[in-house]
Amino acid sequence: LAQERPTFSSHARKKRGTAPAPTNLAAGMSAKASKASKNADSINARLQLVMRSGKYMLGYKTTLKSLRHGKSKLILIANNCPALRKSEIEYYAMLAKTGVHHFHGDNNELGTACGRYYRVCCLSITDPGDSDIIRTLPGME
Repeated sequence: LAQERPTFSSHARKKRGTAPAPTNLAAGMSAKASKASKNADSINARLQLVMRSGKYMLGYKTTLKSLRHGKSKLILIANNCPALRKSEIEYYAMLAKTGVHHFHGDNNELGTACGRYYRVCCLSITDPGDSDIIRTLPGME
């Protein structure tokens, strides 16, 4: 009771092994990704300049204090900040007429961008120093 295996022609074998032709979709996605990464690099560079030459406050409590005293010029919030905390900061910023930028990274990445080895949920920039971060960030969103 020997079973016969079906035979394939050489044409069928070649056709089975070919991959579909690449589409131009990947090129469009990489252009968007590179623009977003350049944008993030620009934000990180400006933020590092603020850390070197300006004045800032890291953390939720000190950010709220600076907003209440009217000292904040710009607020940066990590994208994984809890919703209630984020809305409270946005409300205080609206009352203080201060710009808010939603950082396109989580609190680990925001802490790293600030040059710290810990997580930073939000930060308040009180004096930008040599950086032009206040003029550029609110218009970027």
